[in-house]
Amino acid sequence: MSEDTIRLVTIGRILRRRWRLLAVLAVVGALVGYGTSVVFPPRYTTSASVLLPGQWEERELLTQVDIATSSTVVDRAAAELGWTDVSSTELRDRVTAKATDGNIIKISGTSDTPERAQRLSDQVAKEFVGFAARIAGGTTDSAAATGPEALRQQVRETNRRITELAKAADPGQTVESVQARTALEELRTSLEEAMTKLDQADPANDKAGMVVMGPAARPTGEAAPTRMQLTVAGALLFFLFAVIGHLVAARMNRRLRTEPEIAAALGSALLGTVDVPEEPGSHRPEGGGPRAWIRRLLGIDTRWDVPTPQRSGDEAGRRIRYRRVCARLRDRMSAPRRLLVVVPDGDDIARRAAGQLVAEGKSDPLLRVVEVSMDRPVVPDRDTESGALVLLSAGSWTAEELAGIAEACADGRHEVVGFVVAGPVRARPTRSAGRPPDEPTPALAVRGHATGGSL
Repeated sequence: MSEDTIRLVTIGRILRRRWRLLAVLAVVGALVGYGTSVVFPPRYTTSASVLLPGQWEERELLTQVDIATSSTVVDRAAAELGWTDVSSTELRDRVTAKATDGNIIKISGTSDTPERAQRLSDQVAKEFVGFAARIAGGTTDSAAATGPEALRQQVRETNRRITELAKAADPGQTVESVQARTALEELRTSLEEAMTKLDQADPANDKAGMVVMGPAARPTGEAAPTRMQLTVAGALLFFLFAVIGHLVAARMNRRLRTEPEIAAALGSALLGTVDVPEEPGSHRPEGGGPRAWIRRLLGIDTRWDVPTPQRSGDEAGRRIRYRRVCARLRDRMSAPRRLLVVVPDGDDIARRAAGQLVAEGKSDPLLRVVEVSMDRPVVPDRDTESGALVLLSAGSWTAEELAGIAEACADGRHEVVGFVVAGPVRARPTRSAGRPPDEPTPALAVRGHATGGSL
C-alpha cells in the first residue's frame, strides 16, 4: 500500500470516527466567520472607465494608472467629496486603477455604502481627466513659457507685426516695395504652415481629450469577502485545522504498535497473539459527569487511530490461540508452573484476554492476574510464581510505560518469561460442530498492594 493510499485511509477513518467533533468545530468556525463579518462592516466596490484616445504604449498606460491613483488626484477628489469621516490617506487605500484593453483605465472605488462607492469612483475619474488635460495643455507654471498655447500666442504676435510692417512699407509700385511686401507675405505663410505642422505633430493633440465613459454603476452586492464567504471560510478553516490536528497527533503518537517494538521495550519474547471479540462500548473509559457526557456526545471517548477490527473465526478458532499460548508456557517452564499475569490498568482488551487465558489454562499453568497502574507500576513480590507474563493490547502504551512494567517485575523478583498481544476482532457465530466450549473459570484479578514491592 502506497503512502498516498495510507493517507487517504487515515483521513477516511478520521471522518468516520470523528464526524461529530468535526461537525461541531465547523459550526464554531462558521460562527466565528459570521462574527468577523459583524465586526468589519461590508464594503461595496464599483468602477468608472476612462478612454484614452490615440496611440499609447504600455509604459505610458502604466504611467496614467499611477497618475490616476496619485495623491494629487485623490486629494482633489477628497476635497470635492468633503467626507469628514474618511481621511485622504484612507481614501487613497480605497482607490485602485488598472489598464485594460482598448486604452481604457478602470478606476475602482470602495466604500461602506453603494452610493458613496459610486460617488468616489466618478469623482476620482473626473479629477484624473482634468489633471491629465492640464498636464497635456501645458497650463502648469513650469511649462507656461514653452507650452503650445504660448507658441500660438507668439505666432499671433508675429503675424500682427508682419501686418504692421507691410502697411508701413512704401505703398508705391517700385520693384523694391513690391519685393518687400511679397517677402513679408511669404514669411507669414511660412510661419502659419510651420505652426500647423507643429500642431499636427504635437503628441498631446492625439493623447489629450480623455473621456469618462459614463458614470460608475451603483453596486448591488457587497465586495469580497462577503458575510457568506466569511462564514463558509470560517467553517472550512476550522474543519481543515481539526483534520490536520488529528494527523499531527497521530504522527507524534509514540504508542508501540508492532510486536518487535513491544519486545524491545519489555526485553522479552512474544509468546503469541490472541483475539478478543469486540463488545459495544468496550473501549469507552469508565466515569461519569458532564465532561464524560460531552466526550461521549462528541465521539472523542474512543480512539480513532486504531485500525478497524478484522473479522475473526468462530469461538473454537479463538480458543485455539489461547491453548497454544498455554502450551508454549508449559514448554518453557518446569513444574510447578505458576505465573503472574501482568495486565496494564485500563486495558480492557487485555483484561478480558487474561480471563480467557486463565480459563483455557485449566490450572496448568496456574495463572494469577494482577492489574498494574501505568503511572506507578507496582507488582506483588514473588511468592510461589516462577515468573511473570505480560498481557497487553497493541497501540495502547509507549515504550517508557512498558519499560516501567519490566522494571516493576524485576523489583518484585519476577522474571518476564514473555508477553502476549491481545487484539479486538469482530466475532462470528459459533460453529455448531465440534465439542462444546468448556465453562470458563473465573480469573482472579488483583490490584495488589505489593508487600516489599518497589516502583
